[in-house]
Amino acid sequence: MSYVVAVRTLCEFTAKRGDLDLRFTPAPSAADGIAGHAMVAGRRDSGYESEIALCGVYRGLTVRGRADGYDAARNRLEEIKTYRGDLNRMRENHRALHWAQALVYGHLICESRGLAELDVALVYFDIVSQKETLLIERHTAGALRTFFEQQCERFIAWAEREDAHRSTRNACLAGLKFPYGTFRSGQRELSVAVYRAARDGRALLAQAPTGIGKTLGTIFPLLKACAEDHIDRIFFLTAKTPGRALAFDALDALAGASACADGERAGVESIDDQSDSTDKHSFPLRVIELVARDKACEHPGNSCDGESCPLARGFYDRVAAARDTALRRSTRLSRDVVRDAALAHDVCPYYLAQELARWCDVVIGDYNYYYDSGALLYALTQMNSWRVAVLVDEAHNLPDRARRMYTATLDQHAFKAARRVAPAALRKPFDRLNREWNALTRACTQRYEVLPEVPSRVQSAVQNLIGAVTDQLSETPFGADQTLLRFYFDALHFMSLVEHFGGHSICDVMLATPAPALTQGSRAKPATSLCVRNVVPAPFLASRHAAAHTTVMFSGTLSPQHYYRDTLGLPENAGWLDVEGPFKAEQLAVHIAAHVSTRWRDREASLAPIVELIATQYGARPGNYLGFLSSFDYLQRVVALLRAQYPEMPVWTQEPGMDEAARDAFLARFRTSTSGVGFAVLGGAFSEGIDLAGEHLIGAFIATLGLPQINDVNEQMRRTMHAQFGNGYDYVYLYPGLQKVVQAAGRVIRTEHDVGVVHLIDDRYRRADVRRLLPRWWRVQ
Repeated sequence: MSYVVAVRTLCEFTAKRGDLDLRFTPAPSAADGIAGHAMVAGRRDSGYESEIALCGVYRGLTVRGRADGYDAARNRLEEIKTYRGDLNRMRENHRALHWAQALVYGHLICESRGLAELDVALVYFDIVSQKETLLIERHTAGALRTFFEQQCERFIAWAEREDAHRSTRNACLAGLKFPYGTFRSGQRELSVAVYRAARDGRALLAQAPTGIGKTLGTIFPLLKACAEDHIDRIFFLTAKTPGRALAFDALDALAGASACADGERAGVESIDDQSDSTDKHSFPLRVIELVARDKACEHPGNSCDGESCPLARGFYDRVAAARDTALRRSTRLSRDVVRDAALAHDVCPYYLAQELARWCDVVIGDYNYYYDSGALLYALTQMNSWRVAVLVDEAHNLPDRARRMYTATLDQHAFKAARRVAPAALRKPFDRLNREWNALTRACTQRYEVLPEVPSRVQSAVQNLIGAVTDQLSETPFGADQTLLRFYFDALHFMSLVEHFGGHSICDVMLATPAPALTQGSRAKPATSLCVRNVVPAPFLASRHAAAHTTVMFSGTLSPQHYYRDTLGLPENAGWLDVEGPFKAEQLAVHIAAHVSTRWRDREASLAPIVELIATQYGARPGNYLGFLSSFDYLQRVVALLRAQYPEMPVWTQEPGMDEAARDAFLARFRTSTSGVGFAVLGGAFSEGIDLAGEHLIGAFIATLGLPQINDVNEQMRRTMHAQFGNGYDYVYLYPGLQKVVQAAGRVIRTEHDVGVVHLIDDRYRRADVRRLLPRWWRVQ
């Protein structure tokens, strides 16, 4: 066996016991922790060593990590833990985990330096009072060795299975066949580029047209790279739920191909050695889907702790058995498989999935699991030094999603609500922030204003309030009102972005919508929201790309290339691929309705010609069509007129806030009906990631350019983009708008045999700058 594990991972696996308890207790930030460690080290004698790299091997298991400090004069190994509040309130299972880590480091340093005995110390450092509490135990080297070997023995049975799994996985993947014998046009070129990126440890931005099988064309070569030990695991990240289904479909196709004895051989450079593998149902590739907490929670009204939720009580005592059950039951760990295994052992499905993610080869989930500021997969990658391949599906969505991840807003209405429920001990810091915020509000002369930075007095008052609430929570960690906690979390996020404020973001203040008066006849005072708004997410995303061995971002719409390079923070040496599609111009008739304007001022006049165009096309070739409008209001007005004038035409519509079942029902109409028009909002759930091949969808009407609304915020973003890159209008309006149009039109032609029509309804589609952003293979009429 050959397996490598971090000290922290080993101890979390072997020494974690008791309840899952996610009730918020203030913990030092990463910066506080670093400062605390430095403070402790600075108090030691000159011979004190910090951050000592250590490594040990037991029965083929390599354990490595960095010990916090060693004092040679005292022969003392120190494990430093920063905290705030009352140390006596620290949960016993946390203390046991800390001791386990310290004792393992104690053994490793005894081994490396030939020590016969050692003092092992837990150093608890209060970041508020800066006091140290030392808990010291003396151990012989033999006792430390015994403890280390006990932990390793507990881990090794699992590690042997993991090592065997990896060997079996790699052997299978080395002989994996492409499931369809031959690649589609453009698909092989994409696969070659992805494989080379993984082999060479580079990033790749790949524009590949809809319909060539991008998901399969990117996953397949990365699995071959796994087999050749270029990468350890794959994160397949999506913006929307349909992308997850496509990933599972691709992996199922590969699992099926691994069981076939016949079929054409297909290769990508050195991934051309194909052979048979295992039965589809035992395909040795662990795949897990991470879903949102609200979709996985079994007791949504309860907090995540052993006192409130039965599935949190004793979680760590039973999670190992639940993990084993899940992995023995299936390698395809969908949400249903994970849920069944979790409930069989009375543990939480959501947190079982997060535990299982540590041991899976492919993790499928939302962008936020890797790119958000507190992302699980990014943290695991850093902690375990994994060589990961990050696949970003429909990457044109990432700039906007990332902007939201790195934007924080403080709302004065929410602040006032938190102030009303705050305990008396917090009155002064709340009053101070209230005065500063009111002064800022009074100083605003317009509805929307941009500030050069967060006002220093407001910033200081927010930081003061955070400190006061943190101290209060340290004393009474579980007694805080949820309204107060929500504002506290907002303030923490806000200040974390203030610390990184720069030219990539703007600070703005906006007059908020008046809140209802508290008493009848009283008048609500004006209130504002204060926002640190990200415009260019590149600086935040760059560290994520650096942590990955390879990042592959792919989409059918990544033009112009420079826009995505500028906003996504890819390294300078990132590759670019623009794949020619398999489709011919004869397959898609693209018509421009240049006599119609869908501008806001022309909406009323546009209704009749839009309805007439839809009716004419439907009469000429009955079948299933999708109609895209820029808003629900516009959609409803078009549909109302269409139903009034052509009541015989089947029509169904997207509604605001549709859940998964309603979305599925909307799409089912295309598969069960032979004719009709479904209407949706451009850029919404039905604009991308849906596959309606053949007669299921034969045409689309796009009555908008998809341009974002012109408003104060977007105009300031335009100015900021223009200052950084030039062409601010294109970056904020034109590129995002046309990307939505091309994605929506891409629903029509899904295979090399499809034939359909797209009507682009707006006179601006005749403009040269707009036409340049349409796919090259389209023949616009």
